[in-house]
Amino acid sequence: MKNLLIIEDDPITITLYKYILKKAGFNLFILEDGNEIMQLLSISEIDLIIMDISLKNTYLDNQKIDGIKFSKYIKCNPRYNKIPIIIVTAYSGKIKEENFIKENMADKIITKPIVDFNLFINIIREQIKIE
Repeated sequence: MKNLLIIEDDPITITLYKYILKKAGFNLFILEDGNEIMQLLSISEIDLIIMDISLKNTYLDNQKIDGIKFSKYIKCNPRYNKIPIIIVTAYSGKIKEENFIKENMADKIITKPIVDFNLFINIIREQIKIE
């Protein structure tokens, strides 16, 4: 069973992820505290991270951090930079995907609302290389 780390602060989105991703056979860790996230990464085998862009309640070392900065922080750490990160955002109209991915170092971007759940699962499987 593959381990997914969900970094999200919206309860409705969390409920949706739990339903869809558990049903698809993934083991989930759902956190929003930056220090807890880094601790989990240091002790667990995480196969993929799904991260919201606008994290209202996320702090790392007492500093507020959003999904863009957090993605970059994780990807700049050689210990974790191989973990695929999917950024999820509602800001679809304002973002040029190629530049956005380059800026935050994520592997993929998905826009909210997620309406095609099969596509969402396929993107996750593609990122962690399972058929």
